[in-house]
Amino acid sequence: MSQDLPNFGSITVASPVGVALRDRQEARRGATPGDVLKRGFDVTAAAALCLALLPLLLTIVVLQWYSGSALFYRHRRIGRDGNPFDCLKFQTMRPDADAVLASLLAADPALRAEWHMAQKLRDDPRVTRVGRFLRATSLDELPQLLNVLRGEMSLVGPRPVVQAELEEFYGEEGLNAYCSVRPGITGLWQVSGRSDIGYAERVRLDIRYVQSRSFVLDLRILCQTVRVVLSCRGAC
Repeated sequence: MSQDLPNFGSITVASPVGVALRDRQEARRGATPGDVLKRGFDVTAAAALCLALLPLLLTIVVLQWYSGSALFYRHRRIGRDGNPFDCLKFQTMRPDADAVLASLLAADPALRAEWHMAQKLRDDPRVTRVGRFLRATSLDELPQLLNVLRGEMSLVGPRPVVQAELEEFYGEEGLNAYCSVRPGITGLWQVSGRSDIGYAERVRLDIRYVQSRSFVLDLRILCQTVRVVLSCRGAC
């Protein structure tokens, strides 16, 4: 079983969304003092968390090894300025998850509607037993600390989404807001109900965060995240 870290090489977005967002990237100016503060905090806190949580991370690695699952799952997500990156998680699904999902959605209109609304299934049969525990406790997100250290993500921001979600759900205002910041490990959506709220509300929360973002708001969201994770609220 291979446990190699994924290749983080740069890939160009060729779709209309990616092409349109290149203008944003070329027009960006130098970082503001707030950007510098946020990035410095991200790097310092992510490095400290990696060290502090090392025993827990090693325990998860052992559990994954005994369960026969791959260690990491990487999925292409869209980051700041429309740049794609490999978002890391601990693997929580069976190897044939994509085929199982396609079969489920084709056979069950109710599941198809649930997936269309939230891009998630509350009782997802693709998730392994270890994966259910990791998801319920949000421990499956811990590898994204590596994404933060690489500069692809922030501790706080809109949750990373795939290109198809941007095109289908976000609209112009949501697209501009989402792509103006780094996606986050946690954010307003995470502390406002996660899977308990619909996708349209998720987009509104992303826009609200970008319009009102500050270092103080980030600290508040991080504190609320601890409470939400401990309560397993909205996790699936």
